[in-house]
Amino acid sequence: MHLDIDAFFASVEQLTRPTLRERPVLVGGTGGRGVVAGASYAAREFGARSAMPMHQARRLVGAGAVVLPPRGSVYRVVSARVFRLVRDAIPVIEMLSFDEAFGEPGELAGATVADVTDFAEHLRARIRDVVGISASVGFGSGKQIAKIASGLAKPDGVMAIPPSRELAFLHDLPVRKLWGIGPVSGDRLHRLGIETIGDFAVMSDLEVVSVLGATLGPALHRLAQGIDDRPVAERASAKQISAESTFARDIVDLDQLRPAIDTAAEGAHRRLLADGRGARTVVLKLRRSDMSILTRSTTLAAATTELGVLTAAAQRLALDPRSVGPIRLVGVGFSGLTAVQQFSLFGDLEEALPAEAVTADGFDTADVEAAFVAAGPAANADPVSDREAADDASAPPAGWQTGTDVYHLEHGHGWVQGSGHGVVTVRFETRATGPGRARTFPADDAALRRADPIDSLAWPQTGSVEHD
Repeated sequence: MHLDIDAFFASVEQLTRPTLRERPVLVGGTGGRGVVAGASYAAREFGARSAMPMHQARRLVGAGAVVLPPRGSVYRVVSARVFRLVRDAIPVIEMLSFDEAFGEPGELAGATVADVTDFAEHLRARIRDVVGISASVGFGSGKQIAKIASGLAKPDGVMAIPPSRELAFLHDLPVRKLWGIGPVSGDRLHRLGIETIGDFAVMSDLEVVSVLGATLGPALHRLAQGIDDRPVAERASAKQISAESTFARDIVDLDQLRPAIDTAAEGAHRRLLADGRGARTVVLKLRRSDMSILTRSTTLAAATTELGVLTAAAQRLALDPRSVGPIRLVGVGFSGLTAVQQFSLFGDLEEALPAEAVTADGFDTADVEAAFVAAGPAANADPVSDREAADDASAPPAGWQTGTDVYHLEHGHGWVQGSGHGVVTVRFETRATGPGRARTFPADDAALRRADPIDSLAWPQTGSVEHD
């Protein structure tokens, strides 16, 4: 089984902000270099999609587009709740990211398509009733078929492919549908006249190796022939946790770089706390305006979760942009993760080993397709790294940014719809309220303050269970 939450980021925004249901929602960076992390199905009808530059998506959707910054903490909590329900039905699951996973229900071995579909519908209904979002499910005799089937079942559907139909189903599909065939390998195969998975399946072993290499080629060839015996297994814990921001304007001096490092360290620290381990090694990543990457790292005397210690270590690694050139991206990563921590009561942790030399290697974060880097409480795993960077896709401007969660002493929890000219407009609603009313206040209204985004879920036990 492969389960994939439909339009996850946008669906969570619509869940917690009911006014946005059925609206074309774009989640991602809002600056000049912003990238779409997620798009609702209403936005996809205009051609918007994940990994597209935000300015392009906004042009496609038009004036009706609702653009929101990602709220990683909320997505982690929703993912945790969804996949606890999945684990109730299937104890062992293999998380691919915060919104998708493989499972292998033992009770469905040898089951009919009707039995399999009933199982999926029960699970999907449970997710819809408890969480409030939809998921699509695909079934097959192996991971490849199941993942393709769930994609074809979207949105909000089920597709089960019986073994007797798998080869016919698989071989009629475009070769790019094969999990592992990307744009480059797809173009190579296209130039050879290979258009379908069936065309690829009948290629000789020698041809496959010559086109796709001796490692990747044979593995994909087996999948194209319907041979997929990979087991479902829990994924290992994350080896590194990180956060990064891309800036609309390049950073050109150290005074600008310092707060950017603080912000990245705070973002990585939130994920470190969610992971439950301490970090011993701190890595600073700087991407220059020419797209080259500089990294430096330092190792502490012992692992810690103390933000001050970790941030100070990252700051010691800073390089002056006036010496190395303008910087467009700043990231901080934590590695050497361990459950054994030592708290710096006497400051001994701040005596770190010397920083390693600057290199051209970056730590494992991506510049967004949709992006999450650290394992959340749902996964007990390391979700695909390009699922987290969107949480920091661009540096937020000062003031009341659109999408910011706020709390008003009289009206309760809401979110900023817009601000400017000394006023801010807030829509007061949560998951539990239904569509709410918008009200406008002076931007300096003392009764209005920033709120925890997780409160928009308005779930009982959110403050305890979901954060554990």
